[in-house]
Amino acid sequence: MKNKTGYKTIAAGVALSLVLATSGTAQTPAQTPAQAPTIRTVTSHPYAAAAVDSARLLAADAEPGTWMAAGRTYSEQRYSPLTGINKGNVSKLGLAWSGDIDTERGQESTPVVVDGVLYITTAWSMVKAYDAASGKPLWAYDPKVDRATGQVACCDVVNRGVAAWKGKIYLGALDGRLIAVDGKTGKVAWQIQTTDPTQPYTITQVPRIVKGMVIIGNAGAEYTCRGYVSAYDAATGKMKWRFYTVPAAPGDPTNTPMLEAAAKTWHGDFWKYGGGGTAWDTILYDPKTDLVYFGTGNGLSWSQDIRSPGGGDNLFVASVIAVHADTGKYAWHFQEVPGDEWDYDVTNPLMTADLKIHGAVRHVLMQAPKTGFFYVWDAKTGKLISADKFAPLNWASKIDLKTGRPVENPAVRYTETKAAIVQPAPLGAHNWHPMAYSPRTGLVYIPVTESSTGFQSMAAKDFAPKDRVYNTGTVAFSDKITALYGQPGALGRGNIRSYLEAYDPVAQKVVWRAPDQDYGAHGAMVTASDLVFSGDWSGRFSAFDARTGAKLWSAPVQADVVAAPSTYTIKGVQYVALLVGARGLPPGQVRTNPLSANNSRLLVFKLGATAQLPQAAVAGAVAGKVLDPPLLTGTNEQVIDGEGAYGRYCAGCHGQGGTADKSIPDLRYAPALNSLRSWNSIVLDGARADKGMVSFKKVLAEGQAEAIYHYIVSQANKAKATEQAKP
Repeated sequence: MKNKTGYKTIAAGVALSLVLATSGTAQTPAQTPAQAPTIRTVTSHPYAAAAVDSARLLAADAEPGTWMAAGRTYSEQRYSPLTGINKGNVSKLGLAWSGDIDTERGQESTPVVVDGVLYITTAWSMVKAYDAASGKPLWAYDPKVDRATGQVACCDVVNRGVAAWKGKIYLGALDGRLIAVDGKTGKVAWQIQTTDPTQPYTITQVPRIVKGMVIIGNAGAEYTCRGYVSAYDAATGKMKWRFYTVPAAPGDPTNTPMLEAAAKTWHGDFWKYGGGGTAWDTILYDPKTDLVYFGTGNGLSWSQDIRSPGGGDNLFVASVIAVHADTGKYAWHFQEVPGDEWDYDVTNPLMTADLKIHGAVRHVLMQAPKTGFFYVWDAKTGKLISADKFAPLNWASKIDLKTGRPVENPAVRYTETKAAIVQPAPLGAHNWHPMAYSPRTGLVYIPVTESSTGFQSMAAKDFAPKDRVYNTGTVAFSDKITALYGQPGALGRGNIRSYLEAYDPVAQKVVWRAPDQDYGAHGAMVTASDLVFSGDWSGRFSAFDARTGAKLWSAPVQADVVAAPSTYTIKGVQYVALLVGARGLPPGQVRTNPLSANNSRLLVFKLGATAQLPQAAVAGAVAGKVLDPPLLTGTNEQVIDGEGAYGRYCAGCHGQGGTADKSIPDLRYAPALNSLRSWNSIVLDGARADKGMVSFKKVLAEGQAEAIYHYIVSQANKAKATEQAKP
């Protein structure tokens, strides 16, 4: 049959080419015989312009050589049935081709591959299309996002990928636009503004196509935003429905009866700050239940004393919400962190699967969120089946399976006068980085980070939300926090370690961990040949045995890796594609990409390939992560003032304590530290506005830029002293 774009599609009832068995536990995995996947020819045109429809997505396993969506299938398992690359030959994997990316900053997109064309997004919401076999660039689209938008992109100017549908490629742009471009030419078909441009909303997530609709959320809960998820007609861009995640002011027409009930779980005039609860990453559609699921983020401010004096659950922050696909009407919700005040967003990846639990096959929804607890729910009803720890944490002892509520550690609640040390820190035990699930092994593969941080609330009387800056209502450094970290047996402060973890969701237990040499989270993919692929922050891309965690292959990529790979076939040859590039460069790595300071590239591998990345340093480039700060010349008062100003205006992007924990440059290594004039030219005069670092002259008070400078110089010298003290 043919769809309206004229491209052939697969009938919905096509038989699957692989039988995928589900294991009850990792100790007794289902043994599925390896089968050669059937590669279907779905078009007579060499570049089918994203000829994807519902029938084709529902039958995705009949096309194991195609990666039609960011998570490959509606289940978002990031599992490929391909077996061409396996344990016996993975050592022969080599670079087939690469493409230099012309933006730096973080690269978080998973390559989507449809009918011979590979599509990615890059930082600043740009889209690129390549011939998937040769690497020949086919077209590129730049939405020309105003670089000033980077000021309100809480976690870098990233983008996590595209959706393909009936001849179009869809992306959510950083500035809140939803854009549809022609899959053959990259020319704009339509675009709409999904957010109020006067508010500091951003979009970094992948749009999802559901029954002819494009579904998208947004970010901005650290600023002055109220969260919502919207559905638009994929052909025209007309809005079909919208679901708000937190209540508005009493009497607001967007307050449904459900939101009016939710408002009773809040106190004070919380709506004046926006409320938060943005759904900034995961969105999943399940054809079996006909429900759309998404997670929500933190409330605004983080401090509950300020946000909702007197406490309360503050629905629906830190919740998983299910709505009916056709209408967006509420179906069920599960709040993971009632009254959250630690930035424990549960916007982390969701996936569906069929698991054998207590002798019966259950269709479930699963998540490994920031909190460190792994959740398994009945996908239709939202009833909690199980929840247990997949990573170290101290904020709660367990999840009460009868009520679904965490059994909180009272020591982690903080106030203006009481500090707390909390594990995990706000970036979580597992953040947005894609995890993967294998029906063959019955294991979920999770990129885990261990960290802790200190919290203390600002005085409510001093909290005055400002436009386009972090409004968390917290301080991360104080005498009380320092005293807690100084106590015997206290947790290590900041980043501790990271690793790739295999987790059994039925037995709720860790099966293996593959430690990272350098700290940092990175996405994963698993295949039917029992290989798990993942990059790292040491500049390597590796394949692990999915059952044991043994590293079977590794290749240098010259960049930090945060994105997840995908895999596909062209004329029977299997390829693995990965977008690399994050904050800075791996230890000792030089810049080799003339277009990107962090060596951002698209890398594509296949068996027997011998292509090489350039080794010569770009003129003037030096090895990354070298601490060489000037001597501290500021006064103690300036350093203290700078610490407070940095925490308010800079930490959201550059990391708490001057230690970068996202994809923005670590300021302790900045060459601008060698000159206050250079520093001010960037911070006040906007010398790097074209890179997204706009002027803060209208935001900072007199002398604050210099105070922040002295604070960062102080932090850099402390780090250098620690480094030199190591044996």
